[in-house]
Amino acid sequence: MPTTLVDWLRAQDDELLAAVLRLRPDLSVPPPADLTVLATRAAVRASVHRACDDLDRVALAVLEAMVLADADRTPVARSEIARLLGPDVPDDVLTAALSALRDRLLVWGPESELQLVPSARDVVPRHPGGLGRVAKGPAASPELPELLAAVDDEERRVLDALAAGPPVGRSRAGKEGPVARLVDKGLLLRIDDETVELPRQVGLALRGDRPMGNLDVTPPPLDEREQSVEVVDRTAGGAVLEVLRQIDLLIDFWGRTPPPVLRSGGLGVRELRRTAREMGVEESVAALLIEVAVGADLIAPTDSITPEWVPTTVVDEWALGGPEMRWAALAKAWLDLPRQPGLAGTKDDQGRPIGVLSDGVRRPTAPRDRRRVLAGLAELPPGTAPGSPEALARLLAWRAPRRGGRLRDDVVHWALSEATVLGIVAHDALSTPGRALLDGDARLIPAVRSVLPEPVDHVLLQADLTAVAPGPLATDLAHELELVAQVESSGGATVFRFTEDTIRRALDAGRTREELHELLATRSATPVPQGLTYLIDDVARRHGRLRAGTAASFLRSEDEILIAEVMNSPVAEDLELRRIAPTVAVSSLPLVEVMNGLKEAGFTPTAEDTGGVVLDLTERGRRTAPRRRPGDRAPRELGDEQIASLISRMRAGEALVGMRRAAEAYANGSTIDLLRHAAAERRRVWIGFVDGHGVAGERVLEPTSVGGGVVEGWDSVHGGVHRVPLHRITSISLVDESV
Repeated sequence: MPTTLVDWLRAQDDELLAAVLRLRPDLSVPPPADLTVLATRAAVRASVHRACDDLDRVALAVLEAMVLADADRTPVARSEIARLLGPDVPDDVLTAALSALRDRLLVWGPESELQLVPSARDVVPRHPGGLGRVAKGPAASPELPELLAAVDDEERRVLDALAAGPPVGRSRAGKEGPVARLVDKGLLLRIDDETVELPRQVGLALRGDRPMGNLDVTPPPLDEREQSVEVVDRTAGGAVLEVLRQIDLLIDFWGRTPPPVLRSGGLGVRELRRTAREMGVEESVAALLIEVAVGADLIAPTDSITPEWVPTTVVDEWALGGPEMRWAALAKAWLDLPRQPGLAGTKDDQGRPIGVLSDGVRRPTAPRDRRRVLAGLAELPPGTAPGSPEALARLLAWRAPRRGGRLRDDVVHWALSEATVLGIVAHDALSTPGRALLDGDARLIPAVRSVLPEPVDHVLLQADLTAVAPGPLATDLAHELELVAQVESSGGATVFRFTEDTIRRALDAGRTREELHELLATRSATPVPQGLTYLIDDVARRHGRLRAGTAASFLRSEDEILIAEVMNSPVAEDLELRRIAPTVAVSSLPLVEVMNGLKEAGFTPTAEDTGGVVLDLTERGRRTAPRRRPGDRAPRELGDEQIASLISRMRAGEALVGMRRAAEAYANGSTIDLLRHAAAERRRVWIGFVDGHGVAGERVLEPTSVGGGVVEGWDSVHGGVHRVPLHRITSISLVDESV
């Protein structure tokens, strides 16, 4: 009698069960109670379809051969499978394919009795192996070789075309011609007036020693290109710095002018274009960076009647990290992003455009597809790239023909282009940080640091009021320069420009004239231009002559004439200023409004607190609380501890099922007597009960005490001491100790 799947599973070790759960994680949700449940789920059609998605062309060919051999109905020997596959499939290749099928619980049994899950028949093509259905009549008769030998050239061409697959063809020749003659001879079967089918026996006879036709078991070549590891990593390092700069521009722009969330969700086309122009990138790159920023919780929709896309409070913490830490957060967010940014701008099945951040971009399988592409690159030596993205797409298609659907090749191109923008890939080769990212180990931060140029602690001041940073600046210097100057251009070197507004911004933030002079003198490799010195002195001389505070807010100055000038200006009425002393005026408006109004009127006040300490009122943009949208987290793979726990649970369930229950049922009146007898004889009992929520359960206990309306004992299956109220016991029996 053939071995069932559950019986075969019971004879396997934990290592095989662990491999099954890793390759088919859907079988673990919810956790199976025992191996019977696992075997039942493994044969479900939808689960079998998912399991076959990771099979390569050879494994799928073996699956088709087993369907042809009816292995889902009766066991077949390995030799029969090998005969159907023909001489193109070496023995070691067949062994590897069968092992892949066994690890996924699609095939089980010894080599002499291989069996296939019945649902696999729904996975293979309609005509497995390119062969038609079994026919009766001449095609099944011993005279078939003579009939084939007697066909003419025209008839032979028709037979050869159908034998190559698929076995179904269309012909409008009517009752004349080679097709009609083959139908009359019984070598073709008429399906309808225009369709014929080649019987399986005829196809097998024409194919000879290759019943399934010519099978290519060799993966397509990648046509590798050698690249310099140094060039790859240097290019990746430049991409890392560039993507960080672009994310900073995005956060700053959306912090000042947050775009609205569309009613249908997502970002409008005009807002995308406006953002791309501000960032200085193409719309496709802007769409990618926006999706990654949202995936990293740096941007989120506000919770309001008219929601907007606003940077979150996570940004302030993220910005404090070094470039390697900031990039690692972005790269991890991209790798696990269950969305496909490449779909933005395309049309959905209804012909409607798919927008950035909309539900149309959501693809739960996107993280898996990205890892497949990066894993394909990781198999190559460092600094080596495939001949073209198309070559990599062909290889991945051979390894998983069922994956990707109509977007299979597009997914590969999107993953490569996105990884290139982020610096994970450069020149189509995986960079050193990309390998560390894929491995998911602690080497990621050192790997990123190794490809970045060494931070420089100086700039080159120019006579045209600019400063050139010959590389990435140290964090503290970059922060100070961004405060006292504005970025004019970036690339291999960054150019900062000093203006009256930027100097005033630094003074508003609490920097003094002496501190600015010291910063430029100590951090410049060139002499400080006289024009820059004069600019700082001039702005500082006029800055801070007015002092604003809260009263709700106040305005003070040692210059009575300046206070009088402010009070006589039109802005005094708008700001509700009231002079309370020759050098002091107060306002009922908030300090920020007073400061902004005075600046718009041409004055240059400085904010201070009640103690005279300068306040930093620099605009940092709006912020909102981080909030991931449902489904924006990629499903995590099962860990070793989770798998071990699942296996332990199933083994315990098997032990419970394996205990044979006594045939005699006990009435409620004899429950206590049976429990006391079991406690005295140290026997185990099976107890069925209902908990406080009305949920039925069962335990195998070795009672230690019975009394007070409760039985207490040791659970011999799951372990631990448990108490069960007697009034909740629904059934009970002694356990056969031979189990």
